[in-house]
Amino acid sequence: MFQQTPVYDRLIAERGDVPVQVRGEADRIHRDLAQVLRQASTSRPDAPPSVFEPKTPPSGL
Repeated sequence: MFQQTPVYDRLIAERGDVPVQVRGEADRIHRDLAQVLRQASTSRPDAPPSVFEPKTPPSGL
């Protein structure tokens, strides 16, 4: 991502490779969220196909 420079090398030595750590954490969160959404959709068969689609209102309204 970044060109290797003495300043960047020193920052990595002092703070760690923050972009790599953030990317790894984002990937972990994405996997966890996908697993939770899969479990939620299998445990509630009446759930809408997507969390972004509204539920159908009851027919009595």
